[in-house]
Amino acid sequence: MDTNTLQAFLAVAETGSFSLAAERLFVTQPAVSKRIAALEDELAVKLFERLSKRVILTEAGRVLLPKARHIAQEMAGCKQMIAELSGEISGVLQLATSHHIGLHRLPPYLRRFNLLYPKVEFALKFMDSESGCAAVAEGMLEMGVVTLPEARTDKLKLHKVWDDPLQIMVGRDHPLAHCKDSKKLEYFPAIVPEKGSETRRLIESSLRKVGVNLRARIETNYLETIRTLVASGLGWSVLPMIMQNDDLTCILLPGISFERSLGIVRREGGQLSQAAQKLFDLLIE
Repeated sequence: MDTNTLQAFLAVAETGSFSLAAERLFVTQPAVSKRIAALEDELAVKLFERLSKRVILTEAGRVLLPKARHIAQEMAGCKQMIAELSGEISGVLQLATSHHIGLHRLPPYLRRFNLLYPKVEFALKFMDSESGCAAVAEGMLEMGVVTLPEARTDKLKLHKVWDDPLQIMVGRDHPLAHCKDSKKLEYFPAIVPEKGSETRRLIESSLRKVGVNLRARIETNYLETIRTLVASGLGWSVLPMIMQNDDLTCILLPGISFERSLGIVRREGGQLSQAAQKLFDLLIE
């Protein structure tokens, strides 16, 4: 089981597709298929079921997956330790982050980091904060810069970097633009993050405290999409203050406030590579 074969197995398992795995590995789809076939021959088992539009793991594949991830992490750690013997900060830094943070918070830090450590290659993984936390907790990624979960877990260390106040916003011409009564929110549809997200839980919790039931029309975790739809007058939402522009009006209602924290998640007991440690220090500063 060589490195290329292992990476092909992990890529197909995580993407559910031979073509997407090929894109991730920068090789052709036949090359991925050949590596998987070689691995299946070596282990004398079938690792994937090929369905019409996707690929799923067999029972043998599900058994192999955590072991394969562990081996890949150990190999990456060995390479990183050898590279660090030279005292030079280099290698690949895989980082989970949300689209919102990647657009509005991280760029100046990444720009500075790139100037300081030009030999480090970034592999940004854009995903929901909840998925990013899970990937770090499972050891799939070193670190995440995400919306911090309210509930603490023994699998993750949380480090707050930014306060991220939110506010109810509507388009300039929306009927709620000059609203002073929180109960009127129930008469108009909202555009909000999906159920299960930290921000959705925050919104519902804060509204329940003043007796307001959320009436969701559209659900998406892409805050830029929500801002565009709200500016078009399709509904109201709760958005980070940093996203307010001339097309949006903030509604200040008594008894309602929203506050979330953004920051770093890392695995409890995990050792950061030198590159990850340098970025961690830069953000914490």
